[in-house]
Amino acid sequence: MTSNPDSTVVTPDRIRSLQGMANRLRRHSLVSTTEAGSGHPTSCFSCADLVSTIFFQFLRFDLTRPDHPANDRFVLSKGHAAPVLYAALAEGGAFPVERLLTLRRIDSELEGHPTPRSRWVDVGTGSLGQGLAIGVGMALALRNRPSGNRVYVLMGDGETAEGAVWEAAALAGFYGLDNLIGVVDVNGYGQSQNTMYDHDLDGYCDRFRAFGWDAAAVDGHDVGEISAALQDACDQTGKPSIIIARTLKGKGVSFMENRDGWHGKPIPRGADLERALEELGPEAPADPPLRVALPAGNADSGAADSGGSAKMEPPSYSDQDRVATRVAYGTGLQKLGNANPRVVALDGDTKNSTYSLRFMEQHPDRFFECFIAEQAMVGAAVGMGAVGKIPFASTFAAFMTRAYDLIRMAAISRSNLKLCGSHAGVSIGEDGPSQMGLEDLAMMRAIQGSTVLYPSDAVATERLVEVASRTPGIVYIRTTRPKTACLYDAAETFVRGGSKTVRTSPSDQVTVVAAGITLHEALKAHGQLQDEGIEIRVIDLYSVKPVDGESLAQAARETGAIVTVEDHYADGGLGDAVVDALAGQQYRYRKLAVTDLPRSGPSAELMDSHGIGARAIVEAVRDLVS
Repeated sequence: MTSNPDSTVVTPDRIRSLQGMANRLRRHSLVSTTEAGSGHPTSCFSCADLVSTIFFQFLRFDLTRPDHPANDRFVLSKGHAAPVLYAALAEGGAFPVERLLTLRRIDSELEGHPTPRSRWVDVGTGSLGQGLAIGVGMALALRNRPSGNRVYVLMGDGETAEGAVWEAAALAGFYGLDNLIGVVDVNGYGQSQNTMYDHDLDGYCDRFRAFGWDAAAVDGHDVGEISAALQDACDQTGKPSIIIARTLKGKGVSFMENRDGWHGKPIPRGADLERALEELGPEAPADPPLRVALPAGNADSGAADSGGSAKMEPPSYSDQDRVATRVAYGTGLQKLGNANPRVVALDGDTKNSTYSLRFMEQHPDRFFECFIAEQAMVGAAVGMGAVGKIPFASTFAAFMTRAYDLIRMAAISRSNLKLCGSHAGVSIGEDGPSQMGLEDLAMMRAIQGSTVLYPSDAVATERLVEVASRTPGIVYIRTTRPKTACLYDAAETFVRGGSKTVRTSPSDQVTVVAAGITLHEALKAHGQLQDEGIEIRVIDLYSVKPVDGESLAQAARETGAIVTVEDHYADGGLGDAVVDALAGQQYRYRKLAVTDLPRSGPSAELMDSHGIGARAIVEAVRDLVS
C-alpha cells in the first residue's frame, strides 16, 4: 500500500476526497448491515466523517503489518459502529471490499462488535465506556518511543455517562498524555432516548478541561474543521486532547437522520434501501490511499523495550521464615522486573499493601499509579498488553469486582493481563467484610481461558509470579495478608495446572485439599489427627484453574474421601473446582468454606468461627472416617 508523507496538508481537493470517502463508508455500512439483517447503520453514519479523516488523513499505520511497532493505534470505543471501522479497513486495502458482506456471519472475523479475530483490531469493544482507559494504557506504554506513536480513541456521547470514562480522563490528565487524542461523536441519541447532555458541546468540553485536557468543539460532518482540530491535537504538548464533534445520527438518509427509534435497526431490502442509497448519492471514486507514512528511519525503532527476558533470581527464604504471600508477590514482581524489561506494574493506591511498591522502587519508569480507580487500572493494563507489555495490576481482591466487566472484555480481547488480588478472605481480620475478597476465585474462574493461582507460601508466590508472566492470557494471583511459614525449598518448581502433595502415607484415609492460608490450617489438622492415629493426605492445590485433575482423581481413588477447605464463599471457589474435576468419581466429600456474612475480629478467631480452621478440618475428617 502506498503512503503519502505530505498527507497531513489539507487542501480543498483533499477535503473533497475525504468527504467522498466518508460517503463510501456510509454506503458500505448501510449495505453490509442490510445484508446481515442486523447492526447499527445510524451510529456508523454519524461518525463516518470522523473515521474517514482519522484513517485517511492522520493515522500512521502499515496495514500490511498491524503489529508494526511504529504504528499509531485506533480504539473504536463505540464498538457498535464496527461496520464503519471494517469499511475503512477495506478501503485502505486490508481486505477486499466484498468481504464486508460477510458482516456478522458465523464464519466471518467481522463480528457485530470488534474483536481481535480481525488482525487489525487490538482490543474487543462493545461494552461501552472502556475504550478510553485502554487508550490511556496504550498511550502510557508508547509515549517514549522514538516513532512518536499516537493513540486515537473514538467514543460515543452516550458512553460518557460511564464512570470508567472519567476515571480514565482523570488518569490521562494526571499523566499529561499528549500522545492521546480522544474524539466524542455527539449525535445526541442513545439506545432508547436522547443522551444525558444532548448536543451541549460546551458542556462536554468543560468536563474534559476540568480533567486537564485540551478540548475543541467541531462540526462532526465538516472534514475541514475535523482536520484542523486533529492537527492541533497532534501538535499539543503536555496534555491529552479531546475533540467534541456535533453529529447527526443517521446522517445522509432523511428518514433516519436525527430521528429516534433507529438505534440498532438496519434498513431491510427493498424500496427503503434503494431510497437510502439514492439519498446518499452516487458512490464517489476511490482515491489512492491517503494514509500517512510511518516516520522515516523508524522501520523497526518503535519498540520501547530492548533485550529479552533473563532468568529470574530464585527465592531466598529459610524454613524458619514467616512471610505473607502479599509481601512475596512484591518481591517476586521486583525480581521479574529485573529479568524482563517488558514487565510493567500498575496499582490502585494499595502498593504498600500489595507490595507492588517493591517493583516501583526498582523500576519507577515502569510503574504506574492508577489511584483508587480500578476500572481505569485494569483498562490501562489491557491497553499496555495490547502493545507488547506484560502488565501486572494489583489491588485488594475485594476491589477487583469493580473492574469485572473490563476483565470479562479482556478475555474477549485475548489480552495478556496479569492480576493480583491481595487481602483475600476472612483471614484479613479486623478490617471486616467490606475488605474481604470472598468472591474472587469464583469470578476469576468464570473468565473464559483464565488461569487462577493461589500460592500458599513465599517460595510458591515468587515462582508463580514467574509462571504468570509466561502464561498467555488472563492470570489471577490470590495473595493473603497474614504471615505464614515457608513450606517449600527455593529449588521447588511450580507449573500451571499443578499441585503439591505435601503430606501423604500408605495408610491415608482422607484427602484434604486446600490452598493459601487454609493449607497451613490443614497441616495443623494433619498433626492433630496423626496423634489420634488417623493419617490424611494433604494437597496444596495452588493452581485452582486449571486444576491437577490427575492427582485429585488418584487421591479420591486411594483415600475414598475428600475434604476441601477454603477462605472463600462456598460457591464457585476451590471446592467447586475440585468437584468439577472429579465428576464421575466415587468418593465421600465435605466442603468447608465461608457460608455466613463475616464480621470484624482476629484472623484466627474468624477462621475458626467460619469453620475453615484446623478444628473444623479435624471434625470433618473424623466424621468421614467414622
